[in-house]
Amino acid sequence: MKDNKKIIAAIIVVLIAIAALLFAILDTAGGKLDVIGEGSIEAFEKILQTVPNQVQTANTNRGWSLLAPDGTARFIWSENYGNTQYDVLFELDAQPFIDAGLDTAKLPENYTVNDGMLLVGADLGNDATVEGEATPLAAYEQIAREHRESVSYHMAMDHYTLDLGDGNAFEWAKDLDMSAATGESQDKDIVFALNPEPLIAAGVNPESVEGWVYSQVEMHEHGKSLKVWKLLKPFDLA
Repeated sequence: MKDNKKIIAAIIVVLIAIAALLFAILDTAGGKLDVIGEGSIEAFEKILQTVPNQVQTANTNRGWSLLAPDGTARFIWSENYGNTQYDVLFELDAQPFIDAGLDTAKLPENYTVNDGMLLVGADLGNDATVEGEATPLAAYEQIAREHRESVSYHMAMDHYTLDLGDGNAFEWAKDLDMSAATGESQDKDIVFALNPEPLIAAGVNPESVEGWVYSQVEMHEHGKSLKVWKLLKPFDLA
């Protein structure tokens, strides 16, 4: 009986030691981010380094933007979020959607058409400003740390994803050379992904939006695999 008690006590000590070690590892990670959060920052940095000429300042409040290679779309992320209508958003050429039947009066509140551009995004809710030097990477890193729930990993595409709300998301490749999902060359380095349902409700024929692909995408939710329809604008940056 005494031997059993000693064994149990030893196991408890080992478990406590392991828990302490894991806590220390997470604590020294600089913000307690997990593997996906940290990985998303590293991959985002590679995107910025690959197309530096397409990374621009948006304006004082918005912070930074990444211009698509064809010039028809921008992903914008704020360095001073909480003080703008959208903290993360897409700025898209509205004409292809209008030509496909869009009635702008029927768009939901988080969609805006202004000066020929369709804006869709999310308000992250908490006021925050980048500490130290304001850079595109620092602005994204702040979002990943302060709003980790908005960052995920899309296994079917081998992409990191930033949620823009209502099924809209910006995605970027974990590896610009090879997709772990297919074992083949990665040809979708960044993807603008839209939920087509609000646009369809506003009159858009999703199969007629020039420059966008209307396709089913495999998703994983609650341990289950399912396919959902998306409007996609992918780009190979290589």
